[in-house]
Amino acid sequence: MPTIDDFEELALRVGIVSRAELHPASRHPAIKLWIDFGPLGDLQSSAKVTDRYQPEDLVGRQIVAVTGFPAMRVGGFRSDVLVLGALTDEGVVLLGADDPVPPGSAVG
Repeated sequence: MPTIDDFEELALRVGIVSRAELHPASRHPAIKLWIDFGPLGDLQSSAKVTDRYQPEDLVGRQIVAVTGFPAMRVGGFRSDVLVLGALTDEGVVLLGADDPVPPGSAVG
């Protein structure tokens, strides 16, 4: 069973989507995201969020992601972070900040 120490090991950060496009090489419909995490730099993610979002809806949006994972390849695209969202019957609802915060802000 996970402990609070396990949770504290995760690096949850707020980033701003700077670029987004459909990811046709993905096995499941997805969007390629380039996300500005301030001091951490620009990181990428492939996110299965096409049920609720179009790429143009995401540019400029603040999202929450888990950073610090080793990069993996998703349909030939490098994915550095895991974007977080709530699973609903209508698809994934992305998590974000209520008010603007600096890119790279830690989530606690």
